[in-house]
Amino acid sequence: MSGKLGNAGLCERIVNIGALLSRIVAAVGGGYAVAALASVAVLALPMSKTQAVITGELASFAIYAGAVVWVFAVRSAWRAWAGLLIVAAPLALVTWAVASGHMASLATGGTA
Repeated sequence: MSGKLGNAGLCERIVNIGALLSRIVAAVGGGYAVAALASVAVLALPMSKTQAVITGELASFAIYAGAVVWVFAVRSAWRAWAGLLIVAAPLALVTWAVASGHMASLATGGTA
């Protein structure tokens, strides 16, 4: 059977390729999403808006690189996606609060 894969070998190869493709999508798409959410969530910090934008922009590069490393360092694609979702969920809430103006009302004592 040299050069040919049996049914079990073919199925295993397809599963491995699927897991690799899932990790690539998680690294590119999920990493970008986490970095983008973090760069907007920084606007909730108590600093000037200009400084927050610069801080978020610079931090997003490190966050994206860290997410890519994370995706390929964990044991399975499921853990990679779970880790990205666990990080993205609170960032999404803070980003929503910043975008909807809720953080501004908290900063001014609730009178925005």
